[in-house]
Amino acid sequence: QVQLVESGGGLVQAGGSLRLSCAASGRTISRYAMGWFRQAPGKEREFVAAISWSGGRTYNADFVKGRFTISRDNAKNTVYLQMNSLKPEDTAVYYCAAGMVSTENKYAYDYWGQGTQVTVSS
Repeated sequence: QVQLVESGGGLVQAGGSLRLSCAASGRTISRYAMGWFRQAPGKEREFVAAISWSGGRTYNADFVKGRFTISRDNAKNTVYLQMNSLKPEDTAVYYCAAGMVSTENKYAYDYWGQGTQVTVSS
């Protein structure tokens, strides 16, 4: 079992930045692909970014457009999402997830955190 705990969310003005962290415990994540997803009220949970187990490959949703960067530190068992140039439409609960394949398909992930709220004011 892998337990995931997100942190770093909060309230930020449009154009600002946040860095989300996802700390894992219970098992090393060094052999897991990791993903970030988000869910706004009344909407489906959507893919944001994913990273391969080695960190050598990353994938981003189209709406990221160079604003977000996913990274990982396997020695610290932690994954990050650096978010810059935030927009009000980025407001959502952000979740990290672990799975065997780095994909935008949320059903491919086996473990999920509880999420961290990100609110971007205009």
